[in-house]
Amino acid sequence: MSDLEIRPATAEDLAAIVTMLADDPLGAQRESPDDLAPYLTAFDRLANDPHQHLVVAAREGRVVGTLQLTVIPGLSRRGTTRSIIEGVRIHADERGSGLGTRLIEWAVEESERQGCRLVQLTSDASRTDAHRFYERLGFEASHVGFKKSL
Repeated sequence: MSDLEIRPATAEDLAAIVTMLADDPLGAQRESPDDLAPYLTAFDRLANDPHQHLVVAAREGRVVGTLQLTVIPGLSRRGTTRSIIEGVRIHADERGSGLGTRLIEWAVEESERQGCRLVQLTSDASRTDAHRFYERLGFEASHVGFKKSL
């Protein structure tokens, strides 16, 4: 993995990121790589929020992975700051290479650097392989998540 660079995403990375977001059965239903306009708007919001860290993993200049890390100050747990990992995607030809592990390790290390005492994430109930992956990395399925579309 010495040839791997984990860096902040740029607007130029959006096409590659959105393509990875759409490259699975769930993402194919909710993402649209043909129209980057809403993603550019979202990217601008993320780039201007110091609590948001959208990163890419690049190998030889090619984007091969991504995730978003959000740092949230809070009152619960005695004022604990936590982070949330979202949108983890690995390019299809990199899956199984250890890249996902390296990205999650980066997110945990960055969370610690940011003063977080807890890292959390959600994973769609249908993604059983992802659940095993996160458990292998020390995450526990300790809560039931709820979502409501607006």
